[in-house]
Amino acid sequence: MTLTNLLTPTYRQMLRTLSGLLDKAQQQMPERAETMMSARLAENMLPLSSQIRFAAFQAQEAVFRLRGIPVPAWLDAVVAEGHSAGNTPGSIADARTRIDQALSLLEDVSDNALDNDTGLPISLKLPGDITFDMTGEQYARDWALPQFYFHIITAYAILRNQGIDIGKADYVPHMFGYLRPGSMPGS
Repeated sequence: MTLTNLLTPTYRQMLRTLSGLLDKAQQQMPERAETMMSARLAENMLPLSSQIRFAAFQAQEAVFRLRGIPVPAWLDAVVAEGHSAGNTPGSIADARTRIDQALSLLEDVSDNALDNDTGLPISLKLPGDITFDMTGEQYARDWALPQFYFHIITAYAILRNQGIDIGKADYVPHMFGYLRPGSMPGS
């Protein structure tokens, strides 16, 4: 399996899942859905709106880093929005815009675009002058996917905590494409 074949379908399906979770919030609690963008699991965690922005960022960041292209300023702005979302959470429409932007970029990733040099050195600089040096393969395995899933599952957990009726099937709806006919309980 190549990095392109692993990452881009994973990012697309989970971003669509995230959009579906927002749909459920709007359907089940339309009067509270917008205020949920400020909801957190703990006081020292970032809110739902940040989790969505960071998931969108992570999916797009990998497309640039794994091709040896610097992360563009417009994408760095998504991270800045995420960090300031505690004060300015934005709306569900804003969150959907970020998800849609990420999906659009991912749709344009050509076959094997991220596979040219999996040994490509990647320097990941984080706040506080923390720097990680790794290869493209290490970055994908040890940073890009875990960070992406962290933000997706945190968004899911915030929505559950806010009373949205979602479960495992809402988190992995793409799995129903693999369902063996007649194997669903009650079918």
